[in-house]
Amino acid sequence: MPFITAKDGTQIFYKDWGSGQPVVFSHGWPLTADVWDAQAQLMADNGFRAVFHDRRGGGRSGQPWDGNDLNTYADDLAALIETLDLRDIILVGHSTGGGEVTRYIGLHGTDRVAKAVLLGAIPPLMLKTDANPEGLPLQVFDEIRAGVANDRSQFYEDLSAMFYGANRDGANVSQGTRDAFWLWSMSVGIKGAYDCVKAFSETDLTEDLGRFDIPTLIIHGDDDQIVPIVAAGDKSSKLVKDVTYKVYPGAPHGLSQIAPFRDQFNADLLAFARS
Repeated sequence: MPFITAKDGTQIFYKDWGSGQPVVFSHGWPLTADVWDAQAQLMADNGFRAVFHDRRGGGRSGQPWDGNDLNTYADDLAALIETLDLRDIILVGHSTGGGEVTRYIGLHGTDRVAKAVLLGAIPPLMLKTDANPEGLPLQVFDEIRAGVANDRSQFYEDLSAMFYGANRDGANVSQGTRDAFWLWSMSVGIKGAYDCVKAFSETDLTEDLGRFDIPTLIIHGDDDQIVPIVAAGDKSSKLVKDVTYKVYPGAPHGLSQIAPFRDQFNADLLAFARS
């Protein structure tokens, strides 16, 4: 299996499909690169090179004790990009992966980046504060930590309902889709999963968004029960200069994996990449 080595020696697994302009995908918590398989295949089938990795702490990547924070995630992404010498990149990040992409641009700039896509992404800040009243209270994230620490298997089974909107009237989410979420989540080590909650909830990415100087597509579902649109997409779209903002009515957090939202996202992603 292909790996690159992060600056602290952690082995980062990646997939590299197709050829052409690179599209680099960053996945959400607590998943793995496999969540992007359908979109990676789509891009590779249409003349792009799809590169996507397992974040440290889970999947086939190493599970170090330290470094489960957005700065290190962004540095790992930079190591992948630089090791493969990728240029003219389209960066695509979902949820925590959107935070990873945003912090990458904040720390490493856009010399290698042509465009960015943020899908249901965590920026600018998920935590409720005096300056960010639209965010979620700390208690919500404490409950997530408790779920991971006490019975993560059952917690992930339950979380999949909110992730895909399976708890909504009229929802049509297959058991297989929910099982895949559980499977990917359980491949993430408990330390990395637990630490990442603080990373995705308490990292303020406002200044990083201000460093975006490339065309950016922001997509968010207005029924996202994981990353509320009012604290995320609505705000980020006002902080990025060259932005296209698309709201998907009725779409949940995991919209890229379920019909009909998956088809809409795939079409928007391909059109944006080609534009």
